[in-house]
Amino acid sequence: MHQNGQALLPGYYRIRKQWDLAIVWEGALVAAIEFKSQVGSVAKNINNRFEEALGTATDTHAAHIKNEIYGEIPPWLGYVFVLQETTETEQRNRSTKALFPTDPVFDGLSYSERYQEMVKRFVRENVYQSGWFVTTKVTDEGIVYNEPLATASAAAFAVQIKGRADYVKAVLSATR
Repeated sequence: MHQNGQALLPGYYRIRKQWDLAIVWEGALVAAIEFKSQVGSVAKNINNRFEEALGTATDTHAAHIKNEIYGEIPPWLGYVFVLQETTETEQRNRSTKALFPTDPVFDGLSYSERYQEMVKRFVRENVYQSGWFVTTKVTDEGIVYNEPLATASAAAFAVQIKGRADYVKAVLSATR
């Protein structure tokens, strides 16, 4: 899993994926966390970010389900996303037109709100087991940080990682 400072985890659709952080304790995967950010060019890159995030999680879960890569302890995946707030990211009423009707929840949302919906859905649908969404904004006073989702805040993310670590420790001690 760890090779030359890289957190490489096996995939199912591809051979492996380099995660930004993989926490392993006594041979068990405690957590794999992906860190992504978006600064500028949101209109050109938002779909790529969605597809990367979905593909990474889907591949890791499939590797476990199809090949039992992680044994009895399924992978726990976290997704951290930092978005720079700009007029582009906050502008509402973005087009949702497609060949067929789109989910009405996206009607009128800004790019920032679309990213927030992505994180909420990833966690709700168990694509990722936890998320942390942060926005940054450059002001005259410096850089301001905001966590618009209570369910995807630093505090919530930390509690979930701790809970996961406690769970893995309990499972491993019971099997000894």
